[in-house]
Amino acid sequence: MDNLQTAVDTLVHGSNTLFLLCGAVMVLAMHAGFAFLEVGTVRQKNQVNALSKILSDFAVSTLAYFFVGYWLAYGVTFLAPASQLAADHGYGLVKFFFLLTFAAAIPAIISGGIAERARFVPQLCATLMIVAFIYPFFEGLAWNGNLGLQAWLHSRFGAPFHDFAGSVVVHAMGGWIALVAVLLLGARRGRYRDGRVVAMAPSNIPFLALGSWILIVGWFGFNVMSAQTLQGASGLVAVNSLMAMVGGTIAALLIGRNDPGFLHNGPLAGLVAVCAGSDLMHPLGALITGAVAGALFVGCFIAAQGKWKIDDVLGVWPLHGVCGAWGGLACGLFGQTWLGGLGGVSLASQALGTALGIGVALFGGAVVYGGLRRVVGIRLTPEQEFEGADLALHRIGAVNPE
Repeated sequence: MDNLQTAVDTLVHGSNTLFLLCGAVMVLAMHAGFAFLEVGTVRQKNQVNALSKILSDFAVSTLAYFFVGYWLAYGVTFLAPASQLAADHGYGLVKFFFLLTFAAAIPAIISGGIAERARFVPQLCATLMIVAFIYPFFEGLAWNGNLGLQAWLHSRFGAPFHDFAGSVVVHAMGGWIALVAVLLLGARRGRYRDGRVVAMAPSNIPFLALGSWILIVGWFGFNVMSAQTLQGASGLVAVNSLMAMVGGTIAALLIGRNDPGFLHNGPLAGLVAVCAGSDLMHPLGALITGAVAGALFVGCFIAAQGKWKIDDVLGVWPLHGVCGAWGGLACGLFGQTWLGGLGGVSLASQALGTALGIGVALFGGAVVYGGLRRVVGIRLTPEQEFEGADLALHRIGAVNPE
């Protein structure tokens, strides 16, 4: 009997480790999506820089999260013998890998907003501080119950702040930090002339579309595998993700008037918004959540670029910041049983948790990017920006004739 129980335990632990590892690899692959989405959107003279930023940011994020961030969020350190780390088939190590890919998404999100005029090394320094301190602080509050926040929300409003896969913890955090960075950097030179927007068209629509599709596919690992165990996996999460993606696509297609940039960001807006409540909503609620997110993205992108003169190159604040915040609220709404959800969620807790996430992001972004701007500077020189970051920083262009 003991042998049978041991065999069952081994199978369970091994299956959970493999399940979460598959999720980690799928989300890791999403970073290629971030890269190609940015490469396709920026001008050709900045494509190499976009690719270099995403990979370098991931490497720095890994070190920051391994040595500091994961410990700050969960109280876990890896300064132990390998025999201890390998316990339960190394599930604890794979959990770190999975959550690292979430943490590293923050600088990948920011990268798209500050493209074409941000200095390379200062941005790596910003990545180090954000992934080591700013992001893990809120991650620990939301996902590990640090400082008693979740317990207080539960006692006060009947339910804790619920963010199943990171609408607020990951996406809103990244989007609102990016907004601070974009405002401190200022617009690209020549973007606005006589109070009007000067068009800077995407350099490569096929690359932009490829990036979107890679992100869409990887997102099912992002959402479904957030259960973190095989027995916790749910088809409801998968179908809700699908419906939100479709809702965002249709809304962006209609409101964006067939613009391919809006079209290929619409599904991402829907997926950002559904992360928080994908395990609670009815599929129709997820469809509405995604459609609202798609509309929010298009409307806020147009207003930010034209009316408010915010030169957010990829629209990461509307896409991740605004739609992520909407996702936190939508979870509290469409997660309710009277709207077909599974319940166990409070709209008040969702509103407070979302507001806190935005507040931490704005404060952290101001400290990090404001400090770097004062100490070392964060923007390319006018000459470097005119030449393009590829030649100015990396000494090679994306397309080089023989």
